[in-house]
Parts: sequence; structure tokens; C-alpha cells
Amino acid sequence: MNKIIHKLKKMKLKLLFSIILLGTATFVFSQKNPIIIQPNIILPKDTIVSNKLIKSLNEFLNLKDKSNNENFFVLKEDLLETSVLLDEMKMIEKSGKFKDDNFYKSYLTNILPLKNSTFLVQISYIGINENSPILVASFEILAKLKDNKFYFNSPLKRNAFLWKSKKIDGITFYYKNILNDKSTKEYAKNVALFDKKLKSNNKIIEWYGFDDMNEMLRAIGVNYKLLYNSKTSSTFTAIENNSLLIASATDNANFDVFDSHDLWHERLHNVVSTSIINKPVDEGCAYLYGGSWGMSWKQILKTFKEKVSSNPKSDWLSLYEQFYNFGESKEKHLLVGYVINALIVEKTEKEKGFPAVMELLSCGKYEKTNENYFKVLEKITGINKTNFNDSVWKLINESKK
Repeated sequence: MNKIIHKLKKMKLKLLFSIILLGTATFVFSQKNPIIIQPNIILPKDTIVSNKLIKSLNEFLNLKDKSNNENFFVLKEDLLETSVLLDEMKMIEKSGKFKDDNFYKSYLTNILPLKNSTFLVQISYIGINENSPILVASFEILAKLKDNKFYFNSPLKRNAFLWKSKKIDGITFYYKNILNDKSTKEYAKNVALFDKKLKSNNKIIEWYGFDDMNEMLRAIGVNYKLLYNSKTSSTFTAIENNSLLIASATDNANFDVFDSHDLWHERLHNVVSTSIINKPVDEGCAYLYGGSWGMSWKQILKTFKEKVSSNPKSDWLSLYEQFYNFGESKEKHLLVGYVINALIVEKTEKEKGFPAVMELLSCGKYEKTNENYFKVLEKITGINKTNFNDSVWKLINESKK
């Protein structure tokens, strides 16, 4: 009997210990480190305002890793430009090198008072290794008091306040000196064409042209980020509230050029989730509607016929599955499978309309077996693995007409 009682007591202790451990683990997991404020930082003189600002800032930072539209310390009207900044702040505490999800701590480095209860807040993320500080990033955020708490937003609009702007349909171009009218009109025309095909309501685009990446980063609120050391060009985007923001730092501040191929992808991704888009079909559409690497679809098809389909023994299923490249290099690739899909899309759209193309586009992500692709392809066009070779030859021959 004593043995049974002793055993029961032991089981209760184990259960209690497990509950304590679980509770502690939950607490540690959910707890966020508040921002570190050094003694030399000058906070707002009004203690109530100062407390509200720090409290709101900590809660804003606690939410930064969630979906941007879930951060209720960002106003809806500021969400689009602030999303670009929030994307740069996500998981910034994490260090792969030191295998620590909270290696970098947030430090308040400056609070600059502006007008109308607004402050410019500067934050740095620093980690310590062997008594040496490592700066991973430094950010600049606007904080404005409203309804008894502070809201935060990117300083992009403030930094581009003196820029010029031009609106074409639902597209606003922000630029410093000169804007290429011909190129912007062609861009707007392509947006309208693609959106009409896609039946898209996402008409609003804000485009900002920067001279270089350093200028772009500072404008959106990234004063420094270790990841971008020595990097000179890039394009950042954000989609919120059916609007697209493009921050371009690709030596194209005057909008002299744009890529119709990439534009097709942008407009499609506004409408269809990338989780169901079949990449080879998507790329086929991009070839057909926007060309690739500065070549038009007509030029791509001509090169394809000269380099690939001139061989009567071409095995199209094999070439499709191995992603055969007939482009001038690995970087400037042109893939047989993408051309085949362009031919399929062209014929399908002509005979059955774009909804049939959308069904093929949305057949699911690429998989090695291509089962999802061929299942939908056969349903729409009658083409399957068995008749694929003959069907592709027919498409190529018909494209001569």
C-alpha cells in the first residue's frame, strides 16, 4: 500500500513539474524584449507623452513580424509605404551565424521632435560577441500621436515631399527631375492591358525613382542594413489595400525603361496567389505578352525556330522536363518549356478566351512529375504526355501562319 501511495505522489510531482516547465516555456516564448533606452537619450519633456511613445513603440515592434496589415500601430492610410519598411525589419533580431533568434537587441538611439506631436524615432539593432558590438541594422520611423496612442510610419513621403509627380490613370510617378513621358505612357498602357485580361481591380500604383540603393534605403527609413553592404541597386515593392508601391533603385530614376515581362508577373501576382501559380505557364505568358531580356516574343520565337525546332528529331517532352536552355547564357536564359507554354497559351486564348488560360495558370505550383499541369492541360486542350510531341510540332507549324 505504501509503495502505491509513494508511486502516486511521484506521478503528481512529475505532472506538477511538467506544468511549471510548460508555463515557463510559454512565458519565455511569448515575452518580447523591450527596447533598450540608454541614459543619454533625451525623451520628450512631457512624461505622459514620453510614456505613451515608448509603450506604443514597444508594441509596434512586437507586432512587426506579423502580417503588416495586422499591425494596429500603423494607420491604414500609411500602410502601403510603411509595409516596405516593415518588410526590412522582420526577424531582424535573428542571427544565423550565432544561432540565436534574439541575438540583436533593439536600442533607441534618438528621438527628434517635429511638428504636431510627431517625432522622428531612430532605432538600432546591435548584438554583442566577445565584448564587441555588431550593428546589423538602423531604422528611422515617424511616430505621430493620435487617439491617445502613437502610430508609426515610414518617412518615405516626408523624404520625397519636394519631388515632382505625374499621374496617368491610376499610376502616380514620383521623380526628382525628369520623367520619360513615352516610357510612362507605354507602361500605363501595358498595365491596363494586363489588368483587363486578369479582370484586376488593383489599379493604384505608386512608383518612386531613386538614383541608387543607398538613397532608396534612407528614403524608406533604412539608415543601414548589414545585408546590403556594397549592394548598389534593387527594387522594393509592397502590396496593401489593393495598391502597389514600387521603390526603384535600378539606375532608372527617370523611368526611361521598364520590363513588360516583369510587369506581367507583378500584375498576375496581384490577382492569383503564388501558391497555385504554375511557374512554367506563368513564364510562357510573360514571354508571349512581354518578351524576355529585351527580346520581343517574335524575336524569341524566331530564335527558338533557328536553334531548336530546326532539328526534326527534337523530343519536346524531354526538352520540356529538363528545362532546356537555348538562350545566349545561363543568366540570359530562354527555356524550351516556356516557349511551348507561350504557344499553348496563344492558341488557348484565341480559341477559348483568357479564362481558360487562367485555369491553366492556376493548376498548382511546378512539380517534377508535372501531373497537375498535364491534368489541367488535357482538360483544356486535349494535350497529354502521350500526344505531347505531335501536339507541340503542330503548334510550331501553325505559328508560321
